[in-house]
Amino acid sequence: MSGRLVQVRRLRTHEELRARLDDLQVELPVDAEVRTDGPLAAPLDIGPAGTLANRWAVLPMEGWDGTTDGRPTDLVRRRWRRFGESGAALVWGGEAVAVVPEGRANPHQLCIGPSSLQDLTELRAEIEAGHRQTRGTTDGLIVGLQLTHSGRWSRPEGRPAPRVAYRHPVLDQRVGATDADVMSDGELDDLIGAFVAASRVAAEAGFDFVDLKQCHGYLGHELLSGVDRPGPYGGDLDGRTRFITSVVAAVRSAWPGLALGTRLSASDGVPHVAGPDGIGVPDPSAPEPYRYAFGGDGTGHGEGLTEVHALLDRLEAAGVDLLCVTVGSPYSNPHVQRPAYFPPSDGYLPPHDPLIDVANLAATTARLTRAHPGLTVVGSGLTYLQEWFPHAAQALVRDGWMDVVGMGRMVLSYPTLPADVLAGRPLTRNLLCRTFSDCTTAPRHGLVSGCYPLDEGYKQRPERVELTRVKRAAAEGRGRRA
Repeated sequence: MSGRLVQVRRLRTHEELRARLDDLQVELPVDAEVRTDGPLAAPLDIGPAGTLANRWAVLPMEGWDGTTDGRPTDLVRRRWRRFGESGAALVWGGEAVAVVPEGRANPHQLCIGPSSLQDLTELRAEIEAGHRQTRGTTDGLIVGLQLTHSGRWSRPEGRPAPRVAYRHPVLDQRVGATDADVMSDGELDDLIGAFVAASRVAAEAGFDFVDLKQCHGYLGHELLSGVDRPGPYGGDLDGRTRFITSVVAAVRSAWPGLALGTRLSASDGVPHVAGPDGIGVPDPSAPEPYRYAFGGDGTGHGEGLTEVHALLDRLEAAGVDLLCVTVGSPYSNPHVQRPAYFPPSDGYLPPHDPLIDVANLAATTARLTRAHPGLTVVGSGLTYLQEWFPHAAQALVRDGWMDVVGMGRMVLSYPTLPADVLAGRPLTRNLLCRTFSDCTTAPRHGLVSGCYPLDEGYKQRPERVELTRVKRAAAEGRGRRA
């Protein structure tokens, strides 16, 4: 593997990074120096939600450390406080919160319930306290709540309990989905009401906006590719977008003062599996042409944004203010939205240099940013850049590829990276996420989520012993395949 790829951490100078990008024939703006008075420090009016103090955002991640009835624990509260300590002016969603118990992706995911108003009010207060500690004020801080139904990937009791938008020729076998698991039109009608009720809780808890999630293969995303689904929620683009446009209209009507956002997988592709050498390859059981990739070109291997632009036009007209761009699904093609040198235990080695996927996602984001100036667009997928993250972030914002730079996995290991950049402090290199993927491997095996290699709080946890065993077994399995 080392002969095929060059880890980005080995690219110690700007010239070396630029040369590597040129070798790969990909375009990605990266500045040589980062300025404290540059574009990342500039305020930004984002409409009804207010004005951001800077161009950094913390992205939502799925938590695996709540209680079994969907309430926060001390680990959750610690994470949210660290989100605030980041200094990022935009906290996009905190983490995914299921709107109904059966829509949880794991038994410890946060979920809307009888105690949610108090719980979420307190979690938002943790963000404010952390932000005030770092920045001295909460002026210019905007906080959202991501609302979700996990659909095909629902595991509320720890085992697959899929609720799917349609029968999928490849993914059904991965979760054991049958005809009985296809959600009915009536169930989707009821789910619209659940999103409205959850939005009420978010508004009353003091959140500035809600994210109506449409990404990563979860229900909102899967409905967008339901070309074979009969009835009002499938078929043509009107049908496939009916659920999200109905949710937006209902929330906007019920809570006109609440800003709306959506995290969208703007393109998708054929599911991948580990090949004989452990490297990711397209699943050989996938049909050709591949019809189930929203934002795809029909082959499963390319991008086509015509329907994506049409969806965003409709959402903007309906009152959506913010867009967070991602692609694909971590369950089926993780290399495209989580570029990494080291795969999770159930994943595959990258099929090409991860810098290619970083650049591809940034380019997709740029196309949407420039075509939809009425939306505030947040980018993602930059953690693999490591030392070069701030340098690329500055260039991407300055050149109009995105309005705000989102930080996902990096915030688990190095939450104060934005604060350090804004203050002109040198980066703490031993906190930089190296994309070891432990934050994915651990929860996939029922362990609490966090950065075990770099976060001192997780290094000391007993789960680290089990995580080490899991990783060793996975590595041995890949060695046997090779």
